[in-house]
Amino acid sequence: MKSTLDQIEDIKKNGYTIDFGSTFNYAFENYKKIALYSGLIILVFSVIIAALVMGLAVTYYGVQVLTKDFIQNIENQKLSYLEQFLSIAAISAFAALLAPFGAGFLKMADCADKDEEFNVSTIFTYYKAPYFAQLFTMALILALVSNAISAVIESFGIILLGNTISIFISFFTFFAVPLVVFGKLNAIDAIKSSLIIVGKSPLLIFLLFVTGFIGSVIGLFGCCIGIIFTVVFNSSVTYATYFSIFTEEEEKDVIDSIGQSDLE
Repeated sequence: MKSTLDQIEDIKKNGYTIDFGSTFNYAFENYKKIALYSGLIILVFSVIIAALVMGLAVTYYGVQVLTKDFIQNIENQKLSYLEQFLSIAAISAFAALLAPFGAGFLKMADCADKDEEFNVSTIFTYYKAPYFAQLFTMALILALVSNAISAVIESFGIILLGNTISIFISFFTFFAVPLVVFGKLNAIDAIKSSLIIVGKSPLLIFLLFVTGFIGSVIGLFGCCIGIIFTVVFNSSVTYATYFSIFTEEEEKDVIDSIGQSDLE
């Protein structure tokens, strides 16, 4: 079997073909298996994180942090360049620390796809070597770049453009996380390989990217808390898209191997 980098090289040369309909169905069937359990996990950990953040804020600022005036003052406060840099660094580091947690939902999707048992500990699968370092590094790089670009653009009052660039960075790195956890690539190779894969079929991947996003936020339209149970749909779309591509590459490799054996 070819390595992930060899398959990426084949994709770079020859591209790939996947069907939107079958990939969506694959994702939806996978999502149905993990929606309830993952939603409960997100609910519990959201409450825990919110309580910790609020506790730290009250400890540092006092009970005034709970008032509307305090929040408005924070929003209107103009930060110095140093404060902006520290803010970007802190937010990026926090996002990087959560990256293995998000990747855990891909592991859950993988277990569901293979009819293997999963539980709460599955979410923390990638908080260990060799995955944690690569996921943290990858997420930190992307978060720093995205937040820095957004901050510079928003400083000129063009908020929409900053958000748009952040979305496109997320789009072109759509496969970065699964390439680390399933493809066993390091952070830099995963980012570069994701750019190659997306670049070979940008329209189809964009449709799947948007579908995953819409499916994730659709819970807002019924009952706001419903998003807790729909947000993981994006993980199922990412998982299904990744394996739709790489299963095809593996099948090509098997066929090529059989052809070479016949020639011999």
